[in-house]
Amino acid sequence: MATIKITKHNFEQEVLKSKEPVLLDFWANWCGPCRMVSPIVDEIADEVHGAAKVGKINIDEESELAGAFKVMSIPTLMVIKEGKVTATSIGAKPKKDILKMLEA
Repeated sequence: MATIKITKHNFEQEVLKSKEPVLLDFWANWCGPCRMVSPIVDEIADEVHGAAKVGKINIDEESELAGAFKVMSIPTLMVIKEGKVTATSIGAKPKKDILKMLEA
């Protein structure tokens, strides 16, 4: 399953009310490390389909969400389960480390 574009309009439904854990990728077009992580996040979205959701938040378009989560550096990856942040990672990471975040 492809990643979901998360906006302030669908955040509550797609993330806070999700029955599955949600991996969020905070990114921007101008961010080199974000471009490195993006294909890995896309792969993970296909692999975890049904067990978790994967969403991307463009911080330039959704500055309110980035501010709400105090995102200061990108890429920032977060896992949210039952409305609570359970894992956070800043910077480019290998796929295995990102998958471990979903297990936490």
